[in-house]
Amino acid sequence: MLRFRPALIAFGLIAAGSGLGGCATVAATPDSPAARQALNARVFDTVWSDTQRRYYDPGLHGLDWDASRQTYRPRALEADDADELYAVLRDMLGELKDQHANAQSPASVINRELTRTRRAVLGLSMTPENDGVWKIEDIREGSVADEARLERGWALVAMNGEPWRPDLILTDGVPVTLTLRDQTGRLSDLTLTPRVMDPVPLFTTSWANHDTAVLRIEAFEPGLGDWLAATLEQLPPETDLVLDLRGNPGGRLAEAEAVLSCFLPRGQAWAVQRFRGREPEVMQVDGDCGDRDAPFDNDLAVLVGPGSRSAAELTPAALQEAGRAVVIGERTPGVVLISQETRLPDGGKLSLSRADFLTHGGRRLEGNGVVPDIAAPTSLDQRRAGVDPGLEAAIGALRMSAVAGTTMTRR
Repeated sequence: MLRFRPALIAFGLIAAGSGLGGCATVAATPDSPAARQALNARVFDTVWSDTQRRYYDPGLHGLDWDASRQTYRPRALEADDADELYAVLRDMLGELKDQHANAQSPASVINRELTRTRRAVLGLSMTPENDGVWKIEDIREGSVADEARLERGWALVAMNGEPWRPDLILTDGVPVTLTLRDQTGRLSDLTLTPRVMDPVPLFTTSWANHDTAVLRIEAFEPGLGDWLAATLEQLPPETDLVLDLRGNPGGRLAEAEAVLSCFLPRGQAWAVQRFRGREPEVMQVDGDCGDRDAPFDNDLAVLVGPGSRSAAELTPAALQEAGRAVVIGERTPGVVLISQETRLPDGGKLSLSRADFLTHGGRRLEGNGVVPDIAAPTSLDQRRAGVDPGLEAAIGALRMSAVAGTTMTRR
């Protein structure tokens, strides 16, 4: 499974994760050039007008939106297919300099909806670089890619001779030829046959040692709050926690609030949302963590990195500011605007930021990110060797707190 991890949708749109798609176009094709142009016009006009009316910043960051329409609409109408159309839409929305503002083609929407299903995959997680090249971020154990000994850090240049796109869909048993560039710059072709695998579990528990549980959260998707509450209830009383949010593209704000309810007292303010045309809204912890009468109060470390986005930034920022956890790893990218999706006339989706977000202390995370209390960068060589400096630093920090007999907080 190639997981797409670019920008993200308030919950993360381009979340750092999307399946390696492959060889089929799933969107319906208009039956004539005139029909194609008419559909292009409907999709473009919907994106342009919705952005003008609903984007959280009524000034659109100073852009002349009418001028953008004059520039991009002719290109959109001339597009021969959905791929070309959505490339134009992404170019226009890109002028907002907001990673939550994005248009997904119908094929991308279908592919994303398949991500959490049993399906044909290669077993790769991909991350886009600043130059637009996609590189292997992770390789799933026991997958086709694992058996073929692909390496983290290699670039995926093409598939079946065409530039790779994250909206393509693989077929079980149908071989594909990948053009890869290794760390030396050497190009090579490798033919792999996708096979069906279960989706990667969203939430998992492992043990770093006898008294430290590592809770890995792949995304803030439905069911997270219930899972966390049930997991905490089953842990031995003296268990320390590591919350691993690395590579997590975010997800539902409600699930972030559910996580915070397990660690912060009810009624505690943790953030401020600023909406278009409305008064700012102070967000407070207002839920319960299962049947617990009080928040879980054992020592807590949170792991973050460049792939932690949106809700996976808001959560550690709130815990860090409240002095409830030590944050460890690498600085997050600062992609936290609250966005919503709307369906487009051809089955695609438009994601737009609808609210700005500040911590309760007034820090704006968008573009700034979360700075760890303890820096623990991980090199490519360390990742290839299976070394995890972040987890090692978290275990060390928890151990030091235990030896000192203190509760781990930043203050």
